Formats: sequence, C-alpha cells, structure tokens
Amino acid sequence: MSDAKSYEKRSDVPKEYTWAIEDLYACDEDWKKDLEKIKSMLPQIESYQGKLSESADSLLRFFRLQDEISILLDRFANYSMRKADEDTKNTLYQGYKDQTTGIYVAASSALSFAEPEILAIPDAVLNDFYTKQPELNTYQRCLNDIRRKKAHILSNAEEKILAAAGDLAQAPDDIFGLLNDADMTFDSVTDIEGNRLAVTHASFIPLLHNYDRNVRKDAFESLYKTYAHHKNTSAALLSAQMKQLNFFAKMRKYSSPLEAALDNNNVDPQVYYNLIEAVHENMEAMYKYVRLRKKLLKVEELHMYDLYVPMIENAERDIPFSETKQNIREALSVLGTDYAALLDEGFDNRWIDIYENNGKRSGAYSCGCRIHPLVLLNYKNNLDSEFTTVHEMGHALHSYLSNKNQPVVDSDYVIFVAEVASTCNEALLMQYLLKKTTDKKERAYLINYFLEQFRTTLYRQTMFAEFELKMSQMVQNGESINSETACKVYHDLIDLYFGSDIVHDAKIDLEWARIPHFYYNFYVYQYATGFSAAIALSQKILKEGEPAVKAYKEKFLSAGCSKDPVSILKDAGVDMSTKKPVEEALKLFDNLIDEMEELMR
Repeated sequence: MSDAKSYEKRSDVPKEYTWAIEDLYACDEDWKKDLEKIKSMLPQIESYQGKLSESADSLLRFFRLQDEISILLDRFANYSMRKADEDTKNTLYQGYKDQTTGIYVAASSALSFAEPEILAIPDAVLNDFYTKQPELNTYQRCLNDIRRKKAHILSNAEEKILAAAGDLAQAPDDIFGLLNDADMTFDSVTDIEGNRLAVTHASFIPLLHNYDRNVRKDAFESLYKTYAHHKNTSAALLSAQMKQLNFFAKMRKYSSPLEAALDNNNVDPQVYYNLIEAVHENMEAMYKYVRLRKKLLKVEELHMYDLYVPMIENAERDIPFSETKQNIREALSVLGTDYAALLDEGFDNRWIDIYENNGKRSGAYSCGCRIHPLVLLNYKNNLDSEFTTVHEMGHALHSYLSNKNQPVVDSDYVIFVAEVASTCNEALLMQYLLKKTTDKKERAYLINYFLEQFRTTLYRQTMFAEFELKMSQMVQNGESINSETACKVYHDLIDLYFGSDIVHDAKIDLEWARIPHFYYNFYVYQYATGFSAAIALSQKILKEGEPAVKAYKEKFLSAGCSKDPVSILKDAGVDMSTKKPVEEALKLFDNLIDEMEELMR
C-alpha cells in the first residue's frame, strides 16, 4: 500500500492515520458534561473575591481550584478545537469551538479580581503564609511573577474595563484575517505546458519553489497586484494594531509596547535589540548567500521571486512516512533511550493525525494536551514534511516532559522558548542526514535546505521584528502609518537585509501587508532567537554528548515555566542575554555557504 495519502472525506481516513481524540473524551456527551462542570466551577472561583489575603489556607485553596479548572479546560478545549480542525466544514464542531472561546472569556472575567488582590497582600504577610502553609510554596514562582508586575496591574474595576476591551483590541487581527483569507483572490498563472495554476496563500510559496522562472515571476506579480489594490486598507489595519498595543502599554504604565509584550514572558527588551544588532553585524554572510544563489541559478539578475527555488535542481525524492519515522528515531537517538521511548510512544499510539483530508486545517502544529500531546500534520512524501514532523514532535515531547515534571502552575512553557526544542530536533535531523548521505548532489540539496532555514528564520524573521519595532515607534512618536510610510520603511529594510546583488522588485515593498504575524504582538523575534538557541543546543549535544544531553532534558525540556525563559536556557548552556548564540548560528550559516560553494564547483 502506498504511504502517500490524501482523503476526500474525514470519515474515509483509516483510524491508524488519525490522532487518538478518544483519549480525551469517548463521545461528545462526555464533553458536554465537562462544559456544565466548568460553568459550575466559575462561581466557586468568584467566591474567593475579597478573601485571598485572609489566610494561607484560603490562598492555597484558590490556587488548587484554579489548577483543577485548568486541567479540565485543557481536556475540554483540546477536544473541541482538535475536532474542529479535523474538518473545518463540520458546523457542529465549529460551534463547539465557539463555545470553548466563550468559556475562556468567562474564566478570564471570573479570575480578573485575583491579580489585584494578590498584589495588595503585604510582603510580610505573604512570607508568613509560606511559613504557616508550606504547600503554598508550590505557587511561589507564580506569585512572584504576578507581584513583579505590580506597577502594571490596575485596580479591580480598571482590570475589568481592560478585560472588556479585549474584543475591541482583537478587531485589527480579526479584520485582517477576513480581508486576507476571505476577501482577497489572486489571478491564476500558466506553466510552460499551458496548465493553469491557482495562486492562493497556501500555494504562493510552493509556486516560488517552481523551477519555471516565469511561473515564479507571474505568481509574484499576481499576488502583489491584489495587495496593491488593498494597500490603504492594509495600512489602516496595521496602524490600528499598533495604536491598540500602544494604548494598552500606556494604560499599564509601560515605557513602550515592546516592553509590555516582552514583560509577559519576563524577557528583557535588550534581547530583542541584541538580536537585531547581531544580525546587522553579520549581514555580509547574507550578501554572500545572495551572490551564491545568483551564481548557482545562473541568472544575469537575481530577483525577489528567485529566493525560494532550490539552488540544486532535481534532487528531490519520495520520502514515505515510514522512512521519516525511522530517520527521526535514528537522528534523535543522541538524546538517549528515554527520549527514544517517548518518540515511539507517540508514533505507535496515535499522537499524530498524519494525512490530509478535505476540510482539514492546513499546515501543522502540536498541542501539549496533559493526557498526551496531539500533533496535526498534512504529510506529503517530501523533505519538508519530514522536517515538519520532527519539528512538531520536538514541541510534543517538550510539552510532555514539562507536564510530567512540573506542577500544573509551572508546566506551560512560555512562547519565548516554544520554538527551541522543535528547531533543535530539526538541526539534529539535518546533521544526521548530512552524515548519512554519500551522494554529493543529495548533500548539496540538504545544505540548500539548511541554508533556507537560516535565511527564512534568522534573517527574515529578524527583518520582520525590526519592521514591527519601527512601526510601533512611529505610533509612539505620533507619526502616521499609511501605505506610503509602511512601504518606505519596508523598502529600506529589504535593501539592508539583501544587499545590492539582487534586483529590488518594487512590489516586494508591499510584503508587510500579507504577514499575519504583525498582529501577534511582537511575536516574530522569537522565531529567530529560538532558532539561534536551538542551533547552539544541537551543537553542544553533538560535541559534548551526555553532559549536554542531560542538561538539555532536565534543565530545559522538563523545566516548563519554573524560571524565566532566559534563565532556563542559561541553565541548559545557552545565554540569550548576549549576542553570542546569534553570532555562532550566523557563523555556521557562513560556513555552510562556503561548503555549498565548494560542493558545486
């Protein structure tokens, strides 16, 4: 039987290719019972209002109730959201998903009194609570994290107002989603054989991988022609996003939206600035990459639409899922038998929803359910899907180990470190495949893939981070964001990041208009910092062996949010408070360019 699958209906997918959603609830009726149970528990939470400072026992009971609700919500939400993603056309589960959103809003509202009350507890009283009730020490990290933000937490009444304004704050992202995903359509393009190729958000990057240069150019022109028609609306949405972030930062007495965003994860803004500075100081490697790409593609002029097509032609091959599993097992064997056993648990006990079906959510993700992680794939028999699989299993095992080794309150790692384990897995797989291959062309193809990860993750995401910062600073300074000013800033960044050996196609100045991450509140920089940390950790694991592996599993994968994220990484051997991890990652990028050039002589 072929290992490559795509199914017309969800009901057609064989059970062994689907995730074990029944491990959450055996049926919808069980989910509905928990819905009512959670609803009944929210008034219990509210009953603690005004009582958190009464006694150590009262505060402990509140936190334990919050843990109980958190565990219930984890199972409840994962069921409805995973079922909704199995088939986005199934209105029943879309309705369940909407109910889940409503429950989260209700829970947030019910808990809104807690932070102001916790902040009002005098230090001496809280310290006495720890002495009188030692079990309260389980929550000390959480309590300290709340109290460190004391200057930014408002009164109970003010917190309720800001919570109620949450829907308004979400409007720019919601409207962008409708404009981008529902309203925008793009002209199809024609390949050399006369076939019409649809241009969509999903197909755009694959079309830029097409070896037919006319297809790449026409897809590029088609996409950005549509964005040009909507550039003023797009700029207005971006401006609204930056203004709402600035509003909430001001209300919470932060010096900037950047500081407000990073403070949620307890990350110093200097980490953000260090990333941009380190990339600026190593721009020559990117310019060398651009020159190599121009040379290997044998073009007189390199254009922006030439940046994705593989520099090595006709080296792709069929990679069934069975081979992907075997390669992942062998590549990650360096992490020890216990890690390998968890991988087998996931592969053999249906943690993964593997193949595409009509209506299934696109892309891939991992969700760290407390029962066991669940991973969504849309697997194709190619190298990209192989790396997507190892990436998502990195997330899955990070979640599993943090859930297993940390109390509920400390089990959920923050976004800053979320991409580290997944990308470390990718780097280990890449090094394994490079070591395994004896074919010169295959090695060059793999290096091309690795170089693209550096370009698209470290350089490109840092460029996005710099653009987002500049847009935010414009609003802070009272400057206007419109299509002209946004395009001018983006134009200058393209020149800086790509240099003079590529043609600056004018339409690329509109790229900012199609990036959904600019509505994620200073999110994108974490791809670049996470990638840098992951490269550093993978190099330590391969060079140092067991000591590095032990530190990685115990100090990082099992740490959850038991410390601030920079400290967790530091314990594992990577100091993100310095430029060093970024600089070392870019040094590896530079060395890979040299090897690629040597291979292709």
